[in-house]
Formats: sequence, C-alpha cells, structure tokens
Amino acid sequence: MNTEAQTAHRYAVYYAPSPGTLGWLAGSHWLGRCAALLQPMQQLAIDGVLPQDLHRLTAAPRRYGWHATLKAPFALAPGTDWITLHQAVQAVARGLQPFVMPPLQVQRIDNFLALVPAPSHAANALIHEAATACVMQLQPLAAPLGDAELARKRASGLTPRQDALLQDWGYPFVLEEFRFHMSITGDLRPFDDTTQTLVLDAAQEFFSDLPTLKFNSLALFAEPTPGADFVLLDHLEMGA
Repeated sequence: MNTEAQTAHRYAVYYAPSPGTLGWLAGSHWLGRCAALLQPMQQLAIDGVLPQDLHRLTAAPRRYGWHATLKAPFALAPGTDWITLHQAVQAVARGLQPFVMPPLQVQRIDNFLALVPAPSHAANALIHEAATACVMQLQPLAAPLGDAELARKRASGLTPRQDALLQDWGYPFVLEEFRFHMSITGDLRPFDDTTQTLVLDAAQEFFSDLPTLKFNSLALFAEPTPGADFVLLDHLEMGA
C-alpha cells in the first residue's frame, strides 16, 4: 500500500486488472503508461497512423490509467482521512464475491473507443452490483461538489435524471445510468475518418486475444495533485 496517498487531491475506485498480468500490461501498453510503475510504455505501431496522433488520441484515458470507473474521482470530505477511505474500500471489497468477467469487445461509445462487456451476459449484473456498492457505500466519505465542478460536469448536457444523480452521488453516470467500459481513446472527432478507422481496426485486433479477466479486487487510485496522472495505490481483494 502506498502511504504517500495521504496528501492526494482526489481518489477513485476502479476495476483494473492486477499489475503484471496480461490484462494489465495490454491496456497499459495500448495507452502508453503504467499507472502502477508510473512509467511510460511503448505504444503500438499502427500502419498509416502517426505515433504522435495515437499518443494524442490516447492522452485522456492515459492520464487516468488502465481502468473502468466504479466510483468516479472525488475529494475526501472534511475530517475524512486516507486510512478511513482505505478501510471503507476494503469493507466494500469484502462484501463482494469475485467472478469471471464477460468477454470484452472494442466498441465506439459516443465519440470514443472502449472495451465493453458482451451484452446479455450473466456477469453484467455482478458488475453493476459492484459499481452500485462502491457508489453508495463510499459516497459519505466524498466531499460535496463545488459550484464550478457541478457546472463543468453539466456542460456536456445531462438529462434530468443524470443531473439528479450528479447531485446525489457526485457523478451522473451511476446506478441505472452506469455502463462499464475501459476507455482506450479520447475524443475521436479531431481526427480524420481514415485515422479513426485504422485505430478502430488496430484496437479490435490488438484486444481480440485479451485473456479472460477476473473481477476479484477493487483498485484504489489517486490523483496526487490537480491535473496529475492518476496512480494505482492498492488492490483490495474481494470476498477476503
């Protein structure tokens, strides 16, 4: 456990494969950064795509590290410390049973690419259960959003229900609005259609032999200072 986390600006609870596994290395290699070792990684060479374009295209997810969001980044409530948070995440993890993830496939969501689970798979209900537990049980430790942060999150346009979820839980895409995804690009729109197609094809091929992943822990990440790259702090084992 990284004890330097006590001074972090924000924390997040993610699903992330364990560092050193093929599932972790594949995603980190694609994004170009390992959030566990805090080191850059060589990205895939894609014919017809400039290396700097792939680097720009993956900049947004690279900052957050290889993950799927369960409890979106939040600041600690006044009077709450890192040890309390760690114990709370551990308690959530112990209340969940590990399971095998559905097969993941590359899909375009709105204007970005992500790995998403196969639809209608029985394990999707277990994914939602884990995300809901993280959101509801950890929210008491989160500081309320300030006016500027609320305005920023509303800027993209939210439905009335999403806005209500934002106010209640600090993030609009939770509970019934939650959709598990592991982002592999940022916004595709600044790039031409050819680049978008080449990156999509390369991603589908690259992740086609991704090993079956296990959902057996909750990953605690931190943003050390505002705008800094997120760092993997700990994996809390489920059902332990």
